[in-house]
Amino acid sequence: MNIKMPDFDVKKFVKGAGSTLSRVVQLTEEKLGTSEKTEMDARFEHLSERSDSAKLWTEKIMRDTEAALIPNPANRVEDFIFEKIEKQKPKRLSNLEYLGLDMIEGGGEFGQDGPYGSALIKVGQAEQKLGSCERDFIGSAGMCFIQPLKKFLEGEMKTITKEKGVLESKRLDLDACKNRVRKARSMIGQQAKDGISPEVTLEQAERDLRVAQSEFDRQAEITKLLLEGISTTQATHLRYLHSLVEAQVRYYGQCNKIMSDLQRELVSMRPPTPRLRVNSEDVDLTCGPPYLSKFQSQDSSQHYQQTITLHPAIPMTSGQPPLSISPAAFPIVEDSIIAALVANSDPSDISVL
Repeated sequence: MNIKMPDFDVKKFVKGAGSTLSRVVQLTEEKLGTSEKTEMDARFEHLSERSDSAKLWTEKIMRDTEAALIPNPANRVEDFIFEKIEKQKPKRLSNLEYLGLDMIEGGGEFGQDGPYGSALIKVGQAEQKLGSCERDFIGSAGMCFIQPLKKFLEGEMKTITKEKGVLESKRLDLDACKNRVRKARSMIGQQAKDGISPEVTLEQAERDLRVAQSEFDRQAEITKLLLEGISTTQATHLRYLHSLVEAQVRYYGQCNKIMSDLQRELVSMRPPTPRLRVNSEDVDLTCGPPYLSKFQSQDSSQHYQQTITLHPAIPMTSGQPPLSISPAAFPIVEDSIIAALVANSDPSDISVL
């Protein structure tokens, strides 16, 4: 049975290993300060710094946008894994949608015919709408902003990083050839060793230097063209940014409309009974006039301060007097409100605790 072995170019392998070793030696000598380093021109260095800055800040902005859209890091990791394996993100309910479901279910338990139960159902339905709008916004923001930035990083920036790495390898090869030429020239006039004249060694080193210089110049030009293209991407990214803002405007506009409609519905659902609004609390006046309680305190200056607290009326049962309620559990009302209530109430119906 004949087994065909894959082709293996020994010479190519040895040459590659030799080049890698030469680069390692050259880099080590540069770190030790015993070898010279070919410097790039100022224009190239400026373009390279701008490229590194663009890569850094694009990555930060993309990560921050993802964190703002999906605050839960576990969900972001899950999305990343599913995108790599399933090529799509998993479908999950948002926190607002979960809240809406529980409100609707709770409203049914409390009774949808009652004021609280029906209000819970209405609010739950609105929360579900908000959750749906949020999911749509996350999807549109990902498509119009995050995905283009990710494509830029994985496409153009990845290519630039790769070409800069190739250029660095060519630069190390060039400097290694320069060192060999210098060493060969220093041997001229000395006695040849092993039957090889210094002139032959110098000629080979100079030939290698010309080849290395040509490859380095060609790679430097390729990398420079790629770096110059970075400046044109900012105009494209500006369009992506405008698209993100437009998506946010639509999202918050939809949310505002949903909440405004909900507020009008809740106002229309209020029972048409006489009520008093005090410090964001509704006081039901159908059971009778409210009760007042008085609390007196003394400060550090020996001054007395009197606080009047409003209590909802509690109807008497079985001839028993109204229940005594702690003043701290009720909102404080102004004297003008108290005076108006007292003036329109029967004194026998007002209790001062």
